Amino acid sequence: MRYTKEHFINRELSWLEFNRRVLEEAQDPTQPLLERVKFLSIFSSNLDEFFEIRVAGIKQQIAFGSNDAGPDEILPQELFHKIQTLVHSLEHEMYTLWKSEICPALEKAGIFIEKVNHLKKTEKARLRKYLKEEIFPVLTPLVVDAAHPFPQIPNKLISLLFELETGESNSETTLAIVQLPRVLPRLIPLEDFGSSSSSNSVKPVGYVYLTDLIASFAQDLFPGCEIKSAYPFRVTRNSDLYIDEEEAENLLRTIELSLRKRNRGDAVRLQVLRGMPEHLCQFLLKNTKLQEDDLYFCDLPINMQHLNTIAFHPAFPHLRDRPFTPGYDLALPPRCNTFEAIRKQDILLHHPYESFDGIVEWIQSAARDPSVLAIKITLYRTSGDSPIVSSLIEAAENGKQVTAVVEIKARFDEQNNIQWAKRLEDAGVNVIYGVVGLKTHCKTMLIVKRDRDKLRMYAHLSTGNYHPTTARIYTDIALLTCCEEITSEVALLFNILTGVTKYPGFKNLMVAPFDLAERLTGLIERETQHAREGRPARIILKLNSLVDETMIKSLYDASRAGVQIDLIVRGICCLRPGIKGVSENINVISIVGRFLEHSRIFYFHNAGDPEVFLGSADLMPRNLYRRVEVVFPILCPELKKHITEEILPVFLADRVKARKLLPDGTYIRLKPAPGEKAKAAQLTFREQIRKQNVCLSGSDPRNSRELTPLRTV
Repeated sequence: MRYTKEHFINRELSWLEFNRRVLEEAQDPTQPLLERVKFLSIFSSNLDEFFEIRVAGIKQQIAFGSNDAGPDEILPQELFHKIQTLVHSLEHEMYTLWKSEICPALEKAGIFIEKVNHLKKTEKARLRKYLKEEIFPVLTPLVVDAAHPFPQIPNKLISLLFELETGESNSETTLAIVQLPRVLPRLIPLEDFGSSSSSNSVKPVGYVYLTDLIASFAQDLFPGCEIKSAYPFRVTRNSDLYIDEEEAENLLRTIELSLRKRNRGDAVRLQVLRGMPEHLCQFLLKNTKLQEDDLYFCDLPINMQHLNTIAFHPAFPHLRDRPFTPGYDLALPPRCNTFEAIRKQDILLHHPYESFDGIVEWIQSAARDPSVLAIKITLYRTSGDSPIVSSLIEAAENGKQVTAVVEIKARFDEQNNIQWAKRLEDAGVNVIYGVVGLKTHCKTMLIVKRDRDKLRMYAHLSTGNYHPTTARIYTDIALLTCCEEITSEVALLFNILTGVTKYPGFKNLMVAPFDLAERLTGLIERETQHAREGRPARIILKLNSLVDETMIKSLYDASRAGVQIDLIVRGICCLRPGIKGVSENINVISIVGRFLEHSRIFYFHNAGDPEVFLGSADLMPRNLYRRVEVVFPILCPELKKHITEEILPVFLADRVKARKLLPDGTYIRLKPAPGEKAKAAQLTFREQIRKQNVCLSGSDPRNSRELTPLRTV
């Protein structure tokens, strides 16, 4: 069958639908108040990155006169206008929510954002003193006239545009720009805020916007001038890096130089405060080389990311989700001998329900263990104060052979990774920057240890990064094994990454860009053949994104043959389910909740002999053809059963945080059937562990921790 544009959802529009689901979490009145504020911040941050990367690319296509289109056949110019319309609608919802629901609820809870001109004289005087002593010395007013050109406005930096009258006879209005450095807080706390009618016992707190504070006392910044108006604005710029690795003699230095240009990329969006006069809007559009279509009117705050100041205020824990402490697998309890535990059995860790601390402690112990000879690891993203990188440095200093494949092109983490790469190199670690032309996105580690009986290799393979911070808020699954079938292939994989070996093909690991797409397609086709021959056939895929046209067509073919397909796709999904005669057997849900769903699971029924794989790859062209990705099998029957019977069914049964994708590309929230108990997957996993801990400890459940030891196999 020939599939046409009607069978595909546009990638960018699907992403905006995902961000709508993030906004829905902020709109959900059953959420704790500060969790709703947090989701507003995430929504705003997501939109920024969307403009920096995706919209920037579309605008380049338009500028070059490109008529390239995806399988949906929407041309760049048409797509740009669809995005513009949808973003305006989403932002309208965001600000309506903020003004009509969130702000009143915050005030009721004792959290106030005040206007400076509404404050008492004593508070104004204190703020004015603070402004003169702490803020004004940092600011540099920049006049824009014939002798002073329009300044370079850094990416996403909030600035104030002032209209001034200097008092000179016959002089025209003077325009001046004040950029607000990122070192300054966007919300200024009001200490010793006055009494409140709030019913709770927590002392109320108040804030003023930095932009409002500066504008209110701008006379002190421009002495001798009359302030006619002051409006905040913000410019978003193209932040993608374009690196020709084959021409770069020093990739590290090339990326460092490119990062300096990120703040100076072409402007792609202009945000201004609603009410800014037309002549000021035109002035900014002209000087940022943008058009009317690139203009977005906003209310305060222009950038909601800074609402995290409120969302994580320590005085209001009762307005956030219940505190969460990861548990542990009984096969890998705290301070155990991890090597010994792995020799007994393969271990599966489900983060963040099970703690990532055990992996950190394992690497730390390996760095100090005299019998450990080598450590090899891929680093795509890690924390700024990474204990893992510190352990790699310690291992190298202890004389071990340490190799780190560091991806310094990890978007928005480039600077962080460059700094770690330099430190690792200085310590004697063999730092590899991956394969030319590809990003190394797989999450793998190999530890070589001389045990009493023989030299043995231990592998850690995961769907998530070696990042202790995100391991507490992303859902990921990791396998720890010393099975030679797996570890021998992982060892060879590292030789491929260091450039000394060509890809020979593996029995167990599927590796992009070499054979992952082909082998996954083969698994789908095998399931399709089972269905055609009358055998039971089923596919379950849990992914972040499904974009690749070939994969979508293979899934359509499988559906037409009768394969029952469940797709759990958190973000972008270009497959259109429910089309008669094409995708009637495909069900797509998205789960957006407290944790960011990040694990990738591939299940194939295989006529009653199921195969289960985990991996780092989504089904997107970039993952299948432009990155090094690893998808690995779960060979242990007990662990395979745990995934198929205790993890995947919980996701599919979600009727609280799950949304179902409709044929028109929109989503509806799933609800339990009459009489059915509402189940949320993430809450289910937390409660399972909490209850088990109660059973293990024999303690009163009212005093138990949120998370607890997990089952073992």
